[in-house]
Amino acid sequence: MQITYSRVIHLSHVIDEYIPQWPGDPPVKFTTVAEIPDDGYYLRGFSLGEHSATHINAPNSFLTYGAGIDQYPAESLVLPTIVIDISQVTADNSDYTLTIADILAWEGEYGQIESGSVVLLYTGWQHKWGDKQAFLNQDAGGMMHFPGFSSYATEFLLNQRQIAGVGIDTHGVDPGIDSSFATNRLVLAKSGIVLENLTNLDQLPPKGTTLAIAVLRLRGGSGSPVGVLAFVP
Repeated sequence: MQITYSRVIHLSHVIDEYIPQWPGDPPVKFTTVAEIPDDGYYLRGFSLGEHSATHINAPNSFLTYGAGIDQYPAESLVLPTIVIDISQVTADNSDYTLTIADILAWEGEYGQIESGSVVLLYTGWQHKWGDKQAFLNQDAGGMMHFPGFSSYATEFLLNQRQIAGVGIDTHGVDPGIDSSFATNRLVLAKSGIVLENLTNLDQLPPKGTTLAIAVLRLRGGSGSPVGVLAFVP
């Protein structure tokens, strides 16, 4: 694959101890190990969950015999991408899910989605990242409300467009109200790409961008925080 680009954009959030966390996930911690005045250099240890910050999910996070994140081939992590913008409708409906009609409308304007692409969904949720309550949007019963991919749209993309994966600027490619994680299961059953908590999707054109996904090769990992770079034409 030859990558031609005019600029490179970070699609990963900066990690600190205050980022929004999925309920029950381990907290982000930084521990100072060495200081320049005392040791001549500065060093910290850190810990966070495999599905914290901007991250990728591995098949074994939902499938008992699925591959771990260390088993993804390098060539599977450099991919063409398209961006579908549903931010206008999600501004009024936090539970909105991408439909097949949305996909066909996008294709009517930009052409059919090429096989092997990653489909990124820009919902506008990236702008809520600094407010944990708004980002997770939990109701009084603890249910989260944020948009995502419908299972029908995901099946269409996988079976009719042979996509390589999906990504989103919320905490899950599945909408917050979907406890079955249908889109995760469908994509990961094909060892596809699932990216969550992306940012700067509003800076990408609808098509033509190439993604480079840098995973931490955690042996048997259920996922990994990632640095995602977008090479924009």
